[in-house]
Amino acid sequence: MARRGLLIILSSPSGAGKSTLAGRLRAWDPDIRFSVSATTRAPRPGEVDGQHYHFTDEANFKHMVAEQQMLEHAHVFGNFYGSPQGPVQAAIDAGRDVLFDIDWQGAQQVRNSALGAHTLSIFLLPPSIRELHRRLVERAQDDDETIQRRMQKSWDEISHWDGYDFVLVNDDLDETEARLKSIVTAARLRRSQQPWLTDHVRKLQSEFEEVS
Repeated sequence: MARRGLLIILSSPSGAGKSTLAGRLRAWDPDIRFSVSATTRAPRPGEVDGQHYHFTDEANFKHMVAEQQMLEHAHVFGNFYGSPQGPVQAAIDAGRDVLFDIDWQGAQQVRNSALGAHTLSIFLLPPSIRELHRRLVERAQDDDETIQRRMQKSWDEISHWDGYDFVLVNDDLDETEARLKSIVTAARLRRSQQPWLTDHVRKLQSEFEEVS
């Protein structure tokens, strides 16, 4: 009764708690793996090919896109980034869930891909814009100008909230974690994630015909 894995898309504006909740989700089930993106940028010191990114050149990246071997892709600051379909396909066929940390545009591409039927998309909203701003300020990672740019980008992300399967308001981290786990648990039981059901129903039909 092996299940098929899920493509779990977790999106949010910066500061809404996505990284923390992704970490908690993986601590809850260590078999959940992050999707490793492909990129045309050069490796940075300490980065390992296949672990941090799949490093490739632009010609090969564009070939993969043309052959529909990318679930999603984007051009960012002069380099290409994308999610190769092959490793994700292998993981979900083996019953392992794959976690995607992507924006609304990437989420839309994944849902429209060949593996779209196995996606679970979840968007995290902050309880308020003031709270979102407070979290960005208290992180003490950016100057005022950068925070304002992040806030503008955050609103762009929030405006696409209605393109997701589930939307959670992260007003309490523990409660949001519990709701997130419930969503994943339920999605794993979807008919599309249980390929063994067809054979089971056929078996029931055979047994019914024997006793009828």
